Amino acid sequence: MSFETGLSGLNASSRNLDVIGNNIANANTTGMKSSRAEFSNLVASSLGVGSTSGAGIGVNVAAVSQQFNQGNISTTGNTMDVAINGGGFFQLTQPDGSLAYTRDGALKLDKDGYLVTNSGANVMGFPTDNVGTVTSASIQKLQLPTNAPINANATTKITAEFNLDARALDATQSAAAGKTAAPRSTYGTSLDVYDSQGVASPVKLYFQKTDNVASSWDIYGGIDGVPLATDVYPKLGTMTFDAAGKIVPSAPPATGFSIDLAAGTIPSSNPNDAVSAGGTGYLTQAITLDLSNVTQYGTAYSVSSLTQDGYTAGELTSVSIGETGLITSKYSNGQSQYTGQITLADFRNVQGLEPIGGNAWTATYASGMPVQGAPGSGKFGALQSGALEDSNVDLTSELVNMMTAQRAYQANAQTIKTQDQVMSTLVNLR
Repeated sequence: MSFETGLSGLNASSRNLDVIGNNIANANTTGMKSSRAEFSNLVASSLGVGSTSGAGIGVNVAAVSQQFNQGNISTTGNTMDVAINGGGFFQLTQPDGSLAYTRDGALKLDKDGYLVTNSGANVMGFPTDNVGTVTSASIQKLQLPTNAPINANATTKITAEFNLDARALDATQSAAAGKTAAPRSTYGTSLDVYDSQGVASPVKLYFQKTDNVASSWDIYGGIDGVPLATDVYPKLGTMTFDAAGKIVPSAPPATGFSIDLAAGTIPSSNPNDAVSAGGTGYLTQAITLDLSNVTQYGTAYSVSSLTQDGYTAGELTSVSIGETGLITSKYSNGQSQYTGQITLADFRNVQGLEPIGGNAWTATYASGMPVQGAPGSGKFGALQSGALEDSNVDLTSELVNMMTAQRAYQANAQTIKTQDQVMSTLVNLR
C-alpha cells in the first residue's frame, strides 16, 4: 500500500506544481486571478464497518481554488483601458453568442465601433441618451458613433451674464454736463450663433443707458461688419434695474428677464439663406436672449459669461469612460455626449466561476446567477479610466511555494524508493 500512498503524493505534488507554474506564467496577465491547490487526505475503511481504521492511504487534490483578491492598478494613459477598483466583472458576449465575464479592461473598438476585448468579445452595457440617462433596462452590445459626425444644432438660446456700470450717464445727463453720450460700442459684446446647418453667424449686442432715474438700458442687436448706426441695429428691448442693482423681472411670475429674437431678425452668414438664392438672408430660427443674471453695480462694465446652445457638426476625436461606467464621446466641435454605460456583474459565489481562457470566466450552477449593477453602486467597484488591473499573483510567494512543492515531490519519490528497497530485501531472503 505504500506504493499507492507515495504515488498519490507524487500526483498531488505534480498537480500543485502545475498550478504554481500557471500562476507564474500569468504573473503579467491583465486581470489574472491566481489559483492554489487544496489537498485532502485519504483514509482506509474496513468492509462492513461504519468507522474508519484510521490508516492513511495517501493524499488527493480536493480543489483548485481561485483567489479573487484585488490586483494592483497600473496607470497606462490609454483612455480605452479601464480597471475595476473593487468587486464585479465586465459582462461580455463571446463571438459564439455565449456570455462570459472578465476583469481585463484592455478594451478596443472594432471596425463597426463596437466596444470589444482582445479576444473579440463584445462589452455589454446600458444604452443612454446624450445626457447620460439610461434609456433601456436591458443590456446590449455597446457601440460608439465612430462612422458618423455629430449633427449640427441650431442656436435656440443665448445666456448672458455681465455687469453694467451704474455710474454711466444717460443721454440727457450727458448733454446737461456738456459731454458726448457714450457710444453703443462702449457697452457691447459679441458671439457666434448657428443655424440648422451649423453655419456660424457673428452677432453683436449693445446696451445704452436711456434713463438714469428709472435705471433702464435699451438693448440693440446686430451683426459684425455692419457700420454702427441707429437704423441698422434694431432695438430689441429695455432692461430695468431695482435699487439693489438686480434686473427687474420682465413679467410676473417670471424670475428673470428674457427677450425672444423672432426668426428673420438676425442676418445669416449662410449663403444658402441669401436673398439672391431665394432666401430671406436672415436666420430662420427664433432665439431667446436670457439676461436674468445681468446686474448694475458701480464697477466697470465686464462680461462674466456669454454662452449659446448651438454648434456646428463635428467628428469623433476621443472617448473616455467615467467612474460610473458612462462613456463620453468628444467631438472636434468641442461638444461631448454620453453614448452608453458599462455595467458590471457579480456573483454570490465567485469561486464557482469556471475559467474558459482569454482572461474570462463563465457562470456555473455553483456560482449562481449574475447580479447586474452600475459601477460604484452597492458592492460594485468604481471604474478607473486609463489604467489596468494587474495580475494578483505574488511572484515571490509563488517561487517559494514552487521550491516547497519540489521538495514534497522529492520526498514522495523517496517513500517509493524506500518501499522498493524493503520489498527487495523481502524477496532476497533465503
